Amino acid sequence: MSVPSQLWPLVLVFVAGGVVALQAPTNGILARAGGSPVLAALVSFAVGMAVLIVILLAAGHRWTAQPFLALPWYAWLGGFYGALYVAVAAYAVPRVGLGVFVTIGIAGQLLVALWLDHLGALGMPREPINLGRLAGVCLVFAGVFLVRRGA
Repeated sequence: MSVPSQLWPLVLVFVAGGVVALQAPTNGILARAGGSPVLAALVSFAVGMAVLIVILLAAGHRWTAQPFLALPWYAWLGGFYGALYVAVAAYAVPRVGLGVFVTIGIAGQLLVALWLDHLGALGMPREPINLGRLAGVCLVFAGVFLVRRGA
């Protein structure tokens, strides 16, 4: 049974979300072993970089720095955001639990996503905030509360 091409991005996002849930506790293991969530993030990113280099080379992709030189300064911040997330996950998951970490993280992602969509920031199509979108975020926050309380 094949997945229709328009569903592939959704399937990949679903799988990536599951992998994020796996990433946090495995980075917690690294943090305990190394005694530092920052060291855990560094090890995690080093492994990730090695994997990406192998995939890039195996795909036969050749690159140059030229297309990146004209980018605005904020285009370079993705690695910072990722490093912050991984270090916070390595620190927070053993203290608050994986379910709470993931649900609070999703709530934060949704709020920032709504704001960026509303502004049409960072090259995103403009999608104004409306009652339905706000209601969806409120439901996620209700989920955070329920997961945190265990009720």
